[in-house]
Amino acid sequence: MDPRRPETLTESEQLQLKVVQTHCPEPDALTRHVRSFASMLVERQGERLPEWLAAVRQDDLPSLHTLAAGIDRDRDAVIAGLTLPWNSGVAEGHINRIKMLKRQMFGRAGFRLLRQRVLLA
Repeated sequence: MDPRRPETLTESEQLQLKVVQTHCPEPDALTRHVRSFASMLVERQGERLPEWLAAVRQDDLPSLHTLAAGIDRDRDAVIAGLTLPWNSGVAEGHINRIKMLKRQMFGRAGFRLLRQRVLLA
């Protein structure tokens, strides 16, 4: 069973979900927004971000409003990240590795040894 997909729920679980949705509409709106953002991410449709942000702001979901405000602070970068096929994953991995080596070497040796360790690691 895949709990993320409503169509995979058993009949009793579907009934329970309907009862919850009837009494509390917030999870339904939250699910809708999260799935919409996920499809934007998977299908690389960053141009849909402004309409997604507007839809999020119309619902009474404070946690999503906080996310939307954070996205708004760097909207161009988020749109580029959702649209362009390139990413900085490899560079971030190398930076993370170098920072770990630097932390391990802190106070133990000078720059020359740290440099050798970074180059040989």
